[in-house]
Amino acid sequence: MTFTQLRGYLSLRPLLGLLNRDLKLIFLANLIGSFGDGLYAYIMPYYMKNSLGASPVEVGLLYATTNVFAASTLLTAGLFGDRFDRKKILVLGWLAWVPAPLIFAFAQDWVQMLPGMALWGVFLGPPVSAAYIITTVKPEKVTLALAAVSAAFPLGYIFSPALGGYLAGNLDMQFVFFLAFGFYAFATVVLFFVRSQVPLRTEQKDDVKQNSRRAFLRNRKLLLFSAFFGLVMFSMFLFRPFIPTFLADVYGYGGFEIGVLGSFSFLGSAVLAIALGRVGDKFKKSYALAAALVLVAFSLVLLLLVGDFRVLLVMHLFFGASYLSWPLMSAIIGPQVPASARAFSVAIPLTIGMFTSAFAPHVGGVLYEASPYYPFILAIAASMLLAVFAFTRVE
Repeated sequence: MTFTQLRGYLSLRPLLGLLNRDLKLIFLANLIGSFGDGLYAYIMPYYMKNSLGASPVEVGLLYATTNVFAASTLLTAGLFGDRFDRKKILVLGWLAWVPAPLIFAFAQDWVQMLPGMALWGVFLGPPVSAAYIITTVKPEKVTLALAAVSAAFPLGYIFSPALGGYLAGNLDMQFVFFLAFGFYAFATVVLFFVRSQVPLRTEQKDDVKQNSRRAFLRNRKLLLFSAFFGLVMFSMFLFRPFIPTFLADVYGYGGFEIGVLGSFSFLGSAVLAIALGRVGDKFKKSYALAAALVLVAFSLVLLLLVGDFRVLLVMHLFFGASYLSWPLMSAIIGPQVPASARAFSVAIPLTIGMFTSAFAPHVGGVLYEASPYYPFILAIAASMLLAVFAFTRVE
């Protein structure tokens, strides 16, 4: 592949041309909200451990709380997304996050973080936005469109972790949380300008929708893929909350350096979302998912072997692939199901994935206490095995 071809694969300009007015507004809302989220999300485990005195197991429990609530809300979001105005559900998705950073700001110990972690786990947007996008764009552009809108999150995160780490070090984390609150509120307001998409008017009648859901639940192939995706999510959450603490405990980096590394991981996610989205549309969507898993395993090998900051910057670029599981999964599932049950169908594997990953941070915390290396070694092996399965068995 020539440099010109590679640049074309990674260019964002044609992606924005692919999006209509409403998808651009969703992109903008995700960009604004993710910038606020990135101010504290990446350094949160470091803050929990060093400022609130949480142990690795307690950090794992906090993230498990988020994942349990995510698993509990995703299926509800999918059901509502096939019956009601998807715009309103997208608005509620960001609105639920607005109080979370205020709770974090006033928490005096890790237990007081629990209500905020629960709200942080209200995931109404992923299945509904996936259904909104798949319904809007041409079938041959589904993977790229999903990747383009999803790229707003890592783009928003590129600078905010470093900025959040700087502000936390020079001011305090409470100021960072207040700032995040403002960005969440702004993202919510932007979504009010998105046009409504009501499935009952744009797709099929309700009785057909119910039959579509039953057909999905009887589809053994799709249910097996949901179980596979559950293993993928378990592998990602097994180690992800412990990268900041690993960087501090093993290599001695502080909040600002960790924030910069976090920024590079989201830069990598934005670039890889574009590249893998094009791969999925040109070849097979499952190949893009397999490639993402291989990149995750490779990044973790670098993390364990080399502590040099320059190498860790490169490692975090590849690590950005760990954030692409959801859009790639949606691209695989969405086109295979009836339009009348699209949000529900996407929500099923997301729900299973979040339920399995609810246990992953706790398991990772137990392994981390035994040795900081153990969660990452297990995740490397799991990612490679899952990549082989995705490449050979997933359609």
